[in-house]
Amino acid sequence: MKVFIKYLWVLLIGLSAVTCYGQTDLVIESNANQEAGGLGPSKILSGDELLNKMGSNLGSTLSNEMGVSATGFGAGASRPVIRGLEGSRVQIVENGLSISDVSSISADHATGNPLANTRQIEILRGASALMYGSGSSGGLINVINDRIPTSLSGEVTGSFNTSYETVNQGKTVSTELDNSFGSIAMHVDAAASGANDYRIPGYAEQGGPNANWAISPGYPQNVPYSGKLPFTFNNQNSLGLGASYIGSSGYTGISVDRLNHDYGVPTAVGGFIQQSQNRYDLQHETRDPFDGITAFKFSVSNSKYMHNEFNSSGVAETNWKNDATELRAVLDHQQWLGWKGSVGLQAGTAKLTATDIASGNSDIVPQTTTNSNALFWVEQGHFGDFKNNIGLRYNNVGQNPNQSSVYAGGGAPGYAPPTLLNRQFNLLSYSGGSVWEFERGYGLGASYTVSQRAPNATELYAFGPHDATATYIIGNSALSTETSHNFEINLQKTSGLLQGKANLYQNEFTNYVYGYYTGNAVSGAGYINYPVVVSQQANASIKGAEAELTYNWKQGGIGTRIFGDASQGTFNSGGNLPLQPAPRVGAELAHQVNQWQMGATYIHAFQQTRLASFEIGPTPSYNLLNAGVSYTEKVNAVSWTTYLRMTNLLNETIRYATTPETVRLYAPQPGRSVMIGLRGAF
Repeated sequence: MKVFIKYLWVLLIGLSAVTCYGQTDLVIESNANQEAGGLGPSKILSGDELLNKMGSNLGSTLSNEMGVSATGFGAGASRPVIRGLEGSRVQIVENGLSISDVSSISADHATGNPLANTRQIEILRGASALMYGSGSSGGLINVINDRIPTSLSGEVTGSFNTSYETVNQGKTVSTELDNSFGSIAMHVDAAASGANDYRIPGYAEQGGPNANWAISPGYPQNVPYSGKLPFTFNNQNSLGLGASYIGSSGYTGISVDRLNHDYGVPTAVGGFIQQSQNRYDLQHETRDPFDGITAFKFSVSNSKYMHNEFNSSGVAETNWKNDATELRAVLDHQQWLGWKGSVGLQAGTAKLTATDIASGNSDIVPQTTTNSNALFWVEQGHFGDFKNNIGLRYNNVGQNPNQSSVYAGGGAPGYAPPTLLNRQFNLLSYSGGSVWEFERGYGLGASYTVSQRAPNATELYAFGPHDATATYIIGNSALSTETSHNFEINLQKTSGLLQGKANLYQNEFTNYVYGYYTGNAVSGAGYINYPVVVSQQANASIKGAEAELTYNWKQGGIGTRIFGDASQGTFNSGGNLPLQPAPRVGAELAHQVNQWQMGATYIHAFQQTRLASFEIGPTPSYNLLNAGVSYTEKVNAVSWTTYLRMTNLLNETIRYATTPETVRLYAPQPGRSVMIGLRGAF
């Protein structure tokens, strides 16, 4: 045990030795993860920290958290990548219910939740993630907003924000208002943003303007752009309304919101997506409904999602729809034999449709109805020096394709479409963890989580060319359940000026679903030599380490934070998993005095050389330097904040190893930028 503790502290101290200690970024609350003794959310973003980090999408907002990176399909589409896992392995929910978009299917699909009125973002793993979903072997993101009020304000309260960014002439305005009349609370929020194509440092192509990468065999493509990068524009607007009846023992509320999103897809050939979504929610909570139960909670959502995909000439080619309904019911019980927790059920149905507009046939995937029914149970207990949690979730998932569907993508010589079979998956996920406070303020923890995931519709039934990744993808309707076994140990210091945490983890996968590059290529109308990629399964593992140290963080005066993370994903039979994040180290410095907040962040991402056999590389290393300053002054009833944010001050060419090559090789992240803004709250 002493050897293990010594090893983890060496990891923390070693991290500080290789990190630029005097360089860092704005306000980050590194120890919000200490809820439930390190067994609750692994990270919570809220308050000023969230405001200072809010990006144009969820991936960019979370991309610099410990253990979290992001995909980077231009400015419009970016999802979090947690410990080398993304897509369906990182679920995203809004107020505990699915966001019901199609972003987990492909990296060019944006998430369907506007962030402007977000109050809190939680990154969940282990037992806490089992409250909301199965198969989150990477983690689960819960985006929380106050669209349905839960308290009576008694007066008009609200906030507004406006900003301008130089790299893309980006303009943003948003507002929220809350009020109550008797027992009725009302909420309204609105946001609009518009950004042109962003500027890049150097050239679009990795390696220069004449690199001529051949993602499609024998078909090199040249993208000689510099300056503004085409198809990186990003325009979005949203409107949300909510109302609640609030009594002495609980509340009942409803909300509706509309999202419109128009953004570019900066592959070598270019294109854009127009996205919209209507969402309707109902929430109810009764406190202390009967003996032994502290709360009964019920929520239901209905979402109608749609997006159209356009080629570079503005011709609409594909229409995607996802109509989904989901409900949750939860009972929170009082402490019993030292344990306190929740038991509940969750059920949902979603109908996914992808239609080739020219022919009316199925594009890539047939119309598929997914039904999911789950029971879950999560407990936390504190016994002496030990804080423990356990979680259990049973989930039945049915994938039911329309068996009369006709694929629009033409054939692939030598390959047949997958058989359109109805599939049923019985998933059992469970987790247990404990933190031992071996000395006051010091904790040693361990957890073990088994997470099972059902293959999604694309993995089972896909057949056709996928332009965003320049591949011809073929599903496999015989795929079985994917199972991950994750073991994690950590050491944490949670009190005093100096605090920190170090994690070591190993995630072993049985029947890991991946796209196998066959070595063959096909051509058809509108595409040339797309590699054929077939859904297969194999055993795999991801091993990693992450750590951070903070000094006087989130307090007055000067605070510092240093951090780093690294993971390696491999197939047990040999070879690397694709799209793995590069190792990173970083440092932050923040200064809070009176009404001033100042800070800087420096992150170094190393070169990624551990690539899958079909990936082109290596992915270059980069240095990211951000800085910011804000000043807050209260005038009458309004608290005014003016702020200045500077990103990529070194004007580095940044390419994420987690981004598919169709974008990574041709579309770096934005160059140097300055944002000025004004925020008010009353």
